[in-house]
Amino acid sequence: MLKEDVKKLLFAGTVIPAHPLALTRELQLDERKQRGLTRYYMASGAGGVAIGVHTTQFEIRDPEVNLFEKVLAVASDEIGRAALKRPFIKVAGICGLTEQALREAEIAVKYGYDLGLVSMAAFKTQPESEIITHVKKIAEAIPVFGFYLQAAIGGRVYSYDFWQQFVEIPNVYAIKVAAFNRYQTLDVVRAVAHSSRSGEIALYTGNDDNIIADLLTPLPF
Repeated sequence: MLKEDVKKLLFAGTVIPAHPLALTRELQLDERKQRGLTRYYMASGAGGVAIGVHTTQFEIRDPEVNLFEKVLAVASDEIGRAALKRPFIKVAGICGLTEQALREAEIAVKYGYDLGLVSMAAFKTQPESEIITHVKKIAEAIPVFGFYLQAAIGGRVYSYDFWQQFVEIPNVYAIKVAAFNRYQTLDVVRAVAHSSRSGEIALYTGNDDNIIADLLTPLPF
């Protein structure tokens, strides 16, 4: 279950940036600068950080790179050292098909992450019902932060029916919409608003072309 102070902040609304990966000139992890970035986000007033979630970090999962656990561990350690007097949300990226995703969820839980941002990009042609089953399994391991990734960079378009099923999954607490499409964004908003869990799921925008509009536009649902 999500910690109460973390849940309160998540629902109040905050900024959770995707943490960049700091590399040396030799393209190796620069742990000193990586820790410095984490401290910067805490000092700047961000409400949390998301680790292993962006295009700069997909390769950390490759066996020859093998940095996924290291990067999660470094950020968690640095946040722990800060001993903040306020909640700071730790989000871990969860990628891959179910077997890989469950391993990543276990690592995230091991290092005290609050939520897993679940990428569904690995499911290229599988039916939506299979993806719903996948998310249900992940939600049994860690609280879920849903993620609607734009189709232009590896995501796919999901039906309104898919989101209706998605939002009914227990332990889903938030959805980041980064579809870069107004109609697809509204599908998610409408599904949450009309669900039995409408007061239990926070909506976050990753629509970089419409951040302000997403935050200010009243929606008649």
